[in-house]
Amino acid sequence: MRYFQRTQNRGAGLSDNDPLTGIANLFDLGLVFIVGLLLALFGTYHLEDLLRQDSQLTITKESSNGEMEIITKKGTKIEAIKVTKDKAKGKGQRLGVAYRLKDGSMVYVPEKENPAADPPRQ
Repeated sequence: MRYFQRTQNRGAGLSDNDPLTGIANLFDLGLVFIVGLLLALFGTYHLEDLLRQDSQLTITKESSNGEMEIITKKGTKIEAIKVTKDKAKGKGQRLGVAYRLKDGSMVYVPEKENPAADPPRQ
């Protein structure tokens, strides 16, 4: 019978009526959840290359209003370039042709290097 008796010793002054006893546990749980979410996002999108110093990475991002941004990482340098709808002007050389396939992917086919075959465009 002595094993079924309730003990009245509850520790160093903590009582069940204190509303702040569970806050510390919720804060710890929140931190664990955030770290787990970050690890899952890095694993899902294969962003481990962002953390490596010797990696090269290019990300193309498009917002809901159609603005595009190209983010490039070379080593420890990260550069973001916003793409505008302005037309480029100047002289240049045709490098190849890009085709869009039925599944939506794009294929770039470089042309043979023959500078006399294609005059510079303006």
